[in-house]
Amino acid sequence: MEKYIDIISNSYSGYWNYLKQELLFQNNWDNYFYGLIIISILVWILEIAFPWRKNQALIRKDFWLDTFYMFFNFFLLNLIVLIALSNTASEFFNDILGTLGLSVSSFQLFDVDNLPLWLGLLIFFIVGDFVQWNTHRLLHRVNFLWNFHKVHHSVKEMGFSAHLRYHWMEPVVYKSILYIPLAIIGGFDAQHVAIVYFFNIVIGHLNHANLGWNYGPLKYVLNSPEMHIWHHAKELPVRTGVNFGLTLSIWDYLFKTNYIPHSGKDIELGFEGDENFPNTFINQELYPLSKK
Repeated sequence: MEKYIDIISNSYSGYWNYLKQELLFQNNWDNYFYGLIIISILVWILEIAFPWRKNQALIRKDFWLDTFYMFFNFFLLNLIVLIALSNTASEFFNDILGTLGLSVSSFQLFDVDNLPLWLGLLIFFIVGDFVQWNTHRLLHRVNFLWNFHKVHHSVKEMGFSAHLRYHWMEPVVYKSILYIPLAIIGGFDAQHVAIVYFFNIVIGHLNHANLGWNYGPLKYVLNSPEMHIWHHAKELPVRTGVNFGLTLSIWDYLFKTNYIPHSGKDIELGFEGDENFPNTFINQELYPLSKK
C-alpha cells in the first residue's frame, strides 16, 4: 500500500513540476500548453477566413465553455486525477502480471527503438488510432458509456474548441483500453510522442471547426470537417452512430460505418433529448451519475 501512496504522491508532484515548466517555457518545442494555444489560434483564423456556416458567430454558442473544457481536459484533469490514476493502475497491472510470472514486456512483439523512427511512429499512430476508433464505437454502443459521451455530443454549433469538450471519464476509458496494444509495440520518448499528439490535435481541431473541407482523395484516409459533422448529426440512419474516425477516416470506409449523404452544412447537431441536457460544466460532469 505504501508503494501506491508514493506513486500517487510522486504523480502529483511530478506533473505539477512539469506543468510549471510548460507555463514558464522551460522545455523544448514539445510544449503542449503553448502548442495547444498556437494550434487553436491558427485553426480559429482559418474559421474566420473560410467560414462554412457564414451566419455562425465568431464567438459561437458555448465558445467559452468549450475553451474551458479544452484546457481543463488537456491539463488540469491530468493534475487532478488522470496521471495519478494512470500510474497507479499501470503499477497495479504490472503487479498482477508479476504474480503470474509475467511482465508487460512479455506482450511486446517488437521494440520500436529497433525500427527507423518514422516507421516506429507510423505504427504507433496507426495502432493507437485504430484502438481509439473501436473505443469510440463502444462509447456509442454501450449505454453506460454513452451517458458520459453525451457531453461531447451536446455541442450545438461546431467550432475548433468543441474538439476537447468531453467528460473526464472518457480519457480513463481510452487509456485503459490503449494500455496493452501500446505495450505490445514498446515506447517512445516524450518528444517523439509529441509529434503524433500534435498531429492528432490539428486534425481534431479541424474536424470540429467551422470549415467545409473534405481533403479530396485524402478523405478516404483522413477524417475531415465535412465527414465529422455527420457524426454529430441529431438525426442519423443508425442509432449507434456513424463516422467514428478520430484522425483517420479509413476505418469507417473499411468497416462500412461511413456516412456522408450530402454536405451537412446546415444539419441540426446533438442527440435526442438534448434540450434537457445540462448546459454548465459542473452539471454536465455530474449528469452520468444521475443515470442508471
